[in-house]
Amino acid sequence: MAEDTSSPMDRFCGSTFWNATETWYTNDPDFTPCFEQTALVWTPCAFYWAFVIFDFYYLKASLDRNIPWNKLNVSKALVNLGLLVITALDLIMALVKKGGDSELPLYDLDVWGPIIKFATFLLVFIFIPLNRKYGVQTTGCQFIFWFLLTVLSIPRCRTEVRLDAERQKILNSQQPSEQDFSWEEYQFVSFFIFFTFTSIMLILNCFADGMPRQTKYQRGENEIPELSASFLSRITYQWFDKMALKGYRNPLEEKDLWDLRPQDSCSEVMPIFAHHWNQNVRKNYKNKARVEPKAQFSNGNVTFENPHGEKNGRKKGMASIMPPIYKSFGGVFLFGALMKLFTDTLTFAQPQVLSLIISFVEAQEAEPEWKGILYAVLLFVLAAAQTFILGQYFHRMFIVGLRIRTALINAIYRKALRISNSTKKESTVGEIVNLMAVDAQRFMELTTYLNMIWSAPLQIGLALYFLWQQLGPSVLAGLAVMIILIPVNGVIASRIKTYQIRQMKYKDERVKLMNEVLSGIKVLKLYAWEPSFEKQVLDIRDKEIATLRSTAYLNAGTSFLWSCAPFLVSLVTFATYVLIDENNVLDATKTFVSLSLFNILRFPLTMLPMLITNLVQTQVSVNRINKFLNSEELDPNSVLHDSSKPHPMSIENGEFSWGDEITLRNINIEVKKSSLVALVGTVGSGKSSVVQAFLGEMEKLAGVVNTVGKLAYVPQQAWIQNATVRDNILFGQTYDRKRYNKVIDACALRADIDILSAGDLTEIGEKGINLSGGQKQRISLARAVYSDADLYLLDDPLSAVDAHVGKHIFEEVIGPKGMLARKSRVLVTHGVTFLPQVDSIYVMKMGEISESGTFDQLVKNKGAFADFIIQHLQEGNEEEEELNQIKRQISSTGDVPELLGTVEKAIKLARTESLSDSISVTSADSLMGRGGSLRRRTKRQDSHDSVASAASLKKKQEVEGKLIETEKSQTGGVEFAVYKHYIKSVGIFLSVATLVLNFVFQAFQIGSNLWLTQWANDQNVANDTGLRDMYLGVYGAFGFGQGFTSFFSDLAPALGSLHAAKVLHSMLLENVLRAPMTMFDTTPVGRILSRFSKDVESVDQKMPQVINDCIWCAFEVLATIVVISLSTPIFLAVIVPIAFLYYFAQRFYVATSRQLMRLESVSRSPIYSHFSETVTGASTIRAYNVGDRFIEESDAKVDKNQVCKYPSVIANRWLAIRLEMVGNLIILFASLFAVLGGQTNPGLVGLSVSYALQVTQTLNWLVRMSSDIETNIVSVERIKEYGETKQEAPWELEQDKNKPKNWPQEGHVEFQNFQVRYREGLDLVLRGVSFNIKGGEKVGIVGRTGAGKSSLTLALFRIIEAAGGRISIDGVDIASMGLHMLRSRLTIIPQDPVLFSGSLRINLDPFEIKTDDEIWKALELSHLKSFVKSLAAGLNHEIAEGGENLSVGQRQLVCLARALLRKTKVLVLDEATAAVDLETDDLIQKTIRTEFKECTVLTIAHRLNTILDSDKVIVLDKGQITEFASPTELLDNPKSAFYSMAKDANLV
Repeated sequence: MAEDTSSPMDRFCGSTFWNATETWYTNDPDFTPCFEQTALVWTPCAFYWAFVIFDFYYLKASLDRNIPWNKLNVSKALVNLGLLVITALDLIMALVKKGGDSELPLYDLDVWGPIIKFATFLLVFIFIPLNRKYGVQTTGCQFIFWFLLTVLSIPRCRTEVRLDAERQKILNSQQPSEQDFSWEEYQFVSFFIFFTFTSIMLILNCFADGMPRQTKYQRGENEIPELSASFLSRITYQWFDKMALKGYRNPLEEKDLWDLRPQDSCSEVMPIFAHHWNQNVRKNYKNKARVEPKAQFSNGNVTFENPHGEKNGRKKGMASIMPPIYKSFGGVFLFGALMKLFTDTLTFAQPQVLSLIISFVEAQEAEPEWKGILYAVLLFVLAAAQTFILGQYFHRMFIVGLRIRTALINAIYRKALRISNSTKKESTVGEIVNLMAVDAQRFMELTTYLNMIWSAPLQIGLALYFLWQQLGPSVLAGLAVMIILIPVNGVIASRIKTYQIRQMKYKDERVKLMNEVLSGIKVLKLYAWEPSFEKQVLDIRDKEIATLRSTAYLNAGTSFLWSCAPFLVSLVTFATYVLIDENNVLDATKTFVSLSLFNILRFPLTMLPMLITNLVQTQVSVNRINKFLNSEELDPNSVLHDSSKPHPMSIENGEFSWGDEITLRNINIEVKKSSLVALVGTVGSGKSSVVQAFLGEMEKLAGVVNTVGKLAYVPQQAWIQNATVRDNILFGQTYDRKRYNKVIDACALRADIDILSAGDLTEIGEKGINLSGGQKQRISLARAVYSDADLYLLDDPLSAVDAHVGKHIFEEVIGPKGMLARKSRVLVTHGVTFLPQVDSIYVMKMGEISESGTFDQLVKNKGAFADFIIQHLQEGNEEEEELNQIKRQISSTGDVPELLGTVEKAIKLARTESLSDSISVTSADSLMGRGGSLRRRTKRQDSHDSVASAASLKKKQEVEGKLIETEKSQTGGVEFAVYKHYIKSVGIFLSVATLVLNFVFQAFQIGSNLWLTQWANDQNVANDTGLRDMYLGVYGAFGFGQGFTSFFSDLAPALGSLHAAKVLHSMLLENVLRAPMTMFDTTPVGRILSRFSKDVESVDQKMPQVINDCIWCAFEVLATIVVISLSTPIFLAVIVPIAFLYYFAQRFYVATSRQLMRLESVSRSPIYSHFSETVTGASTIRAYNVGDRFIEESDAKVDKNQVCKYPSVIANRWLAIRLEMVGNLIILFASLFAVLGGQTNPGLVGLSVSYALQVTQTLNWLVRMSSDIETNIVSVERIKEYGETKQEAPWELEQDKNKPKNWPQEGHVEFQNFQVRYREGLDLVLRGVSFNIKGGEKVGIVGRTGAGKSSLTLALFRIIEAAGGRISIDGVDIASMGLHMLRSRLTIIPQDPVLFSGSLRINLDPFEIKTDDEIWKALELSHLKSFVKSLAAGLNHEIAEGGENLSVGQRQLVCLARALLRKTKVLVLDEATAAVDLETDDLIQKTIRTEFKECTVLTIAHRLNTILDSDKVIVLDKGQITEFASPTELLDNPKSAFYSMAKDANLV
């Protein structure tokens, strides 16, 4: 052989490396043997060596260990060994047969070829046991390596077979040849063994290895198949098929879902994030003294450091969540970015191939056909590769998004458990929940697009580079247009942003207001105040809609710019190109390659501004989250735990504040071991604040607080979780039956539990909605007793329970002989009765301790305490025996005659009065199971509606213990009715207009492209400038038509859906406010609220976008099909099967995805409701020190939500891969038919292929959008469902107008055989009640629990409607008038005072019809004048949510003021006795006696002294009137029930 071979590669092989005539310019292409043995083998090897680092990473990151040997990995090892043997043999044979003394020369290839292969196979071989040991079940690099190796060996197969055939020919020919073919023969055999083995390895690598034996986390039955899916199954998402099929057959349920991947669970994500967050926080402090170890996940507890730091560490700035996010999740993100880079490059390869196809069609005759086919296939392969890589990229990004969301939700949750009270004041619970619901969610939506920050400029740069090659400098003109458009767009975007912030603000306001309206709905109904609040909500809503409308116009503007942009750019570029120089002629290649490049440009250019607005929004969210995470925390060191101090609880010289002015000053308290200390004082004197100071809830300004031992705390307002009664008492401790029963008996809960439908496993509604105040209070106490702590802080636990029960509890639990006798206790109390049995007493006055000591000492002092007692006794509401006890106590101290006198008087008083409900001590105090509510009514306790009786309840136990109806997630498709309803709300005109405009828009687009084809193919243009200008002009006209229609086709649906949003919201609001009370009893507020926030938001903002995109995509796809069919009619034949594929993928996907979305949204609300529950109960959680348990619960809820979220992300990928493959088939057929179909018009071919290239994305979007419409229309469905709930009777009726203004004039109330029940299917509560009350009479209503006292008032206000009989007022049947007419002419002072946030004035007079003087007069009469005068803002004093900034007593007085302002002829007084000190109560009684002299007053009595001076008493029993006469008459008759009640109480 000639030695002067040209290139080093030729020398290396000993034969030519590349021969163009043999490979390219021929009808029968083939590679040279040298090329086949070097380039085609070394490419896969190089790939593997380059990417093997990923395999190492997966080993390190694996959470599992130890896969058992099995058929698969053993056969992998054996085949791999075989390959090693073969390659070693190759090397040995080469050294034996060639070189040395044989005549065959030994080339470098013969030595290095086998060595390179051997090294690579060895590396692969090493990974087999390694992967086994570290539990890696499949690796992508190896699969790709074997795939490439197999595919690239195919050309050599063909070569070897041909050579063998030639050898056989020579051997078979007659002349004997002296040639020795043994080396070639050996190579032939060895290569085919090698090829067989590589093919087997490829097949083996299609499967995943067995399950690992050791796993870090338990793998359940339901583990996600992805964990053990092979690489092939992972990139095609074939492992998801099972679920798609299941979801298609019948709607998915929660049990069908797979477990979460351990890598995405809180327990893996949180420690990483916490570690980086803490590092970041520490960096922010100048004093870098503290160095802490990594955040460990010790028993599931992650600690976050407090960015507020110690008081001394000066802060450099806010700790931001961004750096920890980069550090924690950056790795996966970067890997994703790498994939994005690949796909971007692939995108630009496509126009290059397109230009090859066009030139192939132009030179049809000259080129061999195989090249055309090659180009078509190449286009397909590029598109397919892009599909798979993009699929993985999005998947990675979503995972990062999910993890970030998990991390943020948990960080926010952990912070919420620790924020100080001043921070809590700054934001409402709703706003804090929003951080979690909205802001953390935003991040998740952003991550997918974040890589566009660098990818978009890169794509723009590459596109411009390739365009320059096509059109030269004219590109700059086009670029200029783009650059000019960007700032214009930026301006619009920033306007949109301001509108968005404004809209968010309105939304927050509206939801907050709705929250209050729904919480206080009963009061609104009783006062007939709904219209006022409806108007307030609608006013905010109007502002919100106005903002949204402006946004819609701006959005249409942007859309106009962006649909014009690509067009303007191409117009300007082409125009410049042909006008610069006569010789520049547009031909098909230039036109269509440029067009497809412009199309590529369109995406990054559209994305950039969107991305920027998104980034800005996320920035807002980041700032909100940062502000919250950096806000002040409670100082954990404000309470010391120094066991060397003599007493377990003490405060020395304490000064405390709630964040503004000082609340408590010079407080000195000592609680000796196992002693009972009482705190007494008037309302607002700071008793509860002292308890909070012990808990470390207040800001300590000076002094020392010390507690030693485990705390238990009973708050004044019991905090009850939405769980069973038993869970509320156990509060996370183990269930010890004996102790539990003891506690229940001691806290007098036995009877209540017996009546509850499912005993102590009855579910309690949110905020304890189905319990009376007394029950809540006792459950809260039972929780404390069960916790078996050392120190007890009891904040007025006896206020809400009746006297007997109170006494029982004191004796059994709190007192010197109770269960807590050995513990140290602090008791805040209003009552005097128990004070003699207390070890020491502290008297609070105006935030200071005015005196302290034992009962005897204080009585002798004749100071504030003696006044307190005297004043207390004058109320006369203690019982005789108790008074006797106090009397004995006082007389034993001697020398206090005036006190003794008071006591004597009180005893006389007590003899004449009696208890309205004398029920034995163990009595229950209220209850509401499924059968409505059976509320126990006793002396000192607030209860609501007493309904039915225990017996009827027992019958109604069908649904054990469930009160709150569980939220249904709808299944199956959304009915067409919902769509119809929505389209009706949009309006027919706008709906039709949208379709027409979109059609015209596409027509213009196709028109302009066909015109370009015409122009490119017209040969005369080169010589005729006039013709050229005509082409240019028409092209421009087409474009402007496009821009114009695009603006309106965008605006129409936006305005339409806004109109719909407005209509839907008004309807929802109107119907919810008009729903009967029963609906609010069975539906939690949160659920109704989520209609107003989440669902309304998706109708406001998501629907317009989605509808718009969907219609646009549909028309785009149609356009593509039309264009391709124009150029290659045969394409229509392929459309049918492709459409089938598409349809199936879409049906499977929509069915599954929709259900997953629903499950996800149902599993999302518990996260937020648990969160808001935590925020409200934070102080209790901290007092019991169970924060960690709540954090775990929250984590579990987040994980459960991820369980539903993850499959829906995968469903998207699964669909995308399948749909894009359908799109890729369209590309393949469009280009194949163009090449083979003998189409001679290169312009048309270019057009059809460039349209086909776009179609994949569009198809994908189309399904995504159509399913988005389905998911978002669910919101319409839910709003519609609430908008169609049963309504109460109409508010206004025509005939009301002719009633006199001051009706009722006399206030004459008559019940005639009246019957009522709470809900359909329940027993009657009042069974034929008849009585007659003359105008101006005062009537007391008494009766044992469940007798129907409350039902009477509710019926009078028609909160519950009659089941028979009638009630008339002044001779008018109340059923015949509008509800508002009725309710606004009656006055009620309800039991629990409800206030709304807003000014004091709005709270008294929401319709603003009263003058200031009238209001001041009412305030004066209700003893609030001096208080209001002392406020800076006077009547405009802002009242906090729920009236939090007034004491309970003051709230009660505000309700009295409301009644005084109304002052109608009929007053109903539902006596409130909970948590109100006796002064307040006395004030109320006095005022009512004087101010309502002329009116008819109905009093539901708890204490007989309030009704002894009334004109009549009604005694109810089991829903019937047993007695109706004056009190004296009844007491004279020893047979009367009234008398026996008095007797029960030892009063007669």
